[in-house]
Amino acid sequence: MSLSARISQVGASATIAVTRRAAQLKAAGEDVVAFAAGEPDFDTPQFIKDAAKAALDAGDTKYTARQGAKLQQVIAEKLARENQITVAPEQVLCTFGGKHAIYDAVQCVVDPGDKVLIPSPYWVSYPEMVKLAGGENVYLHAGVEQNFKITPQQILDHAKGAKVLMMNYPSNPTSVTYTPEELHALAEAVLKTDLLVFSDEIYEKLVYGGTKFVSFAALDARLAERTVTFNGLSKTYAMTGWRLGWAAGPKNIITAMRNLMSHETTDPAGFVVAGGVAAYTDPRGDEAVEAMRQEFEKRGKHMAARLNAMPGLRCVEPTGAFYCFPNVQSHFGKTIAGVKVTDSMTFTQAVLEGGKVALVPGVAFGDDSCVRLSFATSMQQIDKGLDRIEQLLK
Repeated sequence: MSLSARISQVGASATIAVTRRAAQLKAAGEDVVAFAAGEPDFDTPQFIKDAAKAALDAGDTKYTARQGAKLQQVIAEKLARENQITVAPEQVLCTFGGKHAIYDAVQCVVDPGDKVLIPSPYWVSYPEMVKLAGGENVYLHAGVEQNFKITPQQILDHAKGAKVLMMNYPSNPTSVTYTPEELHALAEAVLKTDLLVFSDEIYEKLVYGGTKFVSFAALDARLAERTVTFNGLSKTYAMTGWRLGWAAGPKNIITAMRNLMSHETTDPAGFVVAGGVAAYTDPRGDEAVEAMRQEFEKRGKHMAARLNAMPGLRCVEPTGAFYCFPNVQSHFGKTIAGVKVTDSMTFTQAVLEGGKVALVPGVAFGDDSCVRLSFATSMQQIDKGLDRIEQLLK
């Protein structure tokens, strides 16, 4: 039986594919160091788990979650307090992870033929979401030579006929964060266009080196009705498996997304939402996040320094998230561990098969000259994996 034309355009996530291959090698008894998955290695803070358990005991197991409206209120208060964004609770929608929120927003805003501007390198799922809505991806390339950051002129050069600008900072895969000054310049460019901005801020709390995070919707009062802010608890609170994300923005867009969800998934589980309320309201949340942030900062600085010391690698030091995205192009044309390296995919194959280290090829993120390493793992594992890569490259 044939598949639909739209789903035939969509490939599987490269990060999941690499993780699965690494798991196969591990199952076969190989000692594999995994730098592939974007998942904190910390456990969810105990007080969040306790809140979910209490909700279960209280009977929050039905369709109608008693905590749902409360979490919307809590997120609205968090946005006003921390992000300088003013929204009513009904302008907040809780979803099954941040990915779900962005997907539904694309489905509600993008018509067939609409252009969506995507800075490249990009998170792997953005282009596929646009394809499934029938939209056209327009990539704004920003390589290592411009520190992986787009310019205001790139927005202006491609804005004609475009409907949405997709922003993600701190970035997956580059871990680059825009400064407030850079963001204000981008905002000025957006305000000269008719673009709607989708701002993916899932890594907002994980910033390093004195970097100040500023939400896109807070850059100018005129952007409030032209920006949808996406976030969630997966990365910040080590709650990836809980699948709890959210979107906040113009009421008509959030209402449309809520209508779509009513036919699609309905609301997240009540006991999961209770955990989210605890994360955002309990003072221990800030303490837990700061402890993780400090550890990630040390790991990122260490990994970037080691990568830059290796022959032929160039790595921008992370200012957020938990990835390094080194340029490995100087090794193209060489044979490593018996593999002829011609691109990022063959480079990662050589490292996985020859060094038993799992990376993600940059081609999955729109930059075939780089590879992505996650430092969401212990310092011991980081050094173990980097020692193997260094030995291979020698």
